Amino acid sequence: MTPRFVAAILRSSWLWLLTRLLVTFMYWYAAIGFIIDFSGAQAAMGMSGMQPAWLIAGLTIAVQLIGSALIILDRATWLGAGMLGVFTLLTIPLVHHFWNMTGLEAMQAMLESEEHVTVVGGLIAVSILSTVRNETLLEGSRRAP
Repeated sequence: MTPRFVAAILRSSWLWLLTRLLVTFMYWYAAIGFIIDFSGAQAAMGMSGMQPAWLIAGLTIAVQLIGSALIILDRATWLGAGMLGVFTLLTIPLVHHFWNMTGLEAMQAMLESEEHVTVVGGLIAVSILSTVRNETLLEGSRRAP
């Protein structure tokens, strides 16, 4: 049984907003960094073998910002989470290909891949919660006189 004060906190609008900000933090923060240092973003894409680097860097920024905004604004959260989830999973074979590495480099890439899978789980959870919260709010407004 969840204590009432804990349940009240968990249902609060401020915690729901904070959750969406935290779940998307690594995306919008990275996008801002890429915007500030676009040449560095292009270099990172080029080092991973992705060409044209300027286009891949631009698309990366767009996906990270649009996906994050949809989640933060709680509008089409499923779409924003889907965008970020697919993006995150694609980084595993494109950037963190631990099966082609050895030693510490392979271990680091594998750990980052595992973290990416966990983040995708969090994005799915936020999508589920957004849907449930919005359906509950809609249902409550239908009952109101």
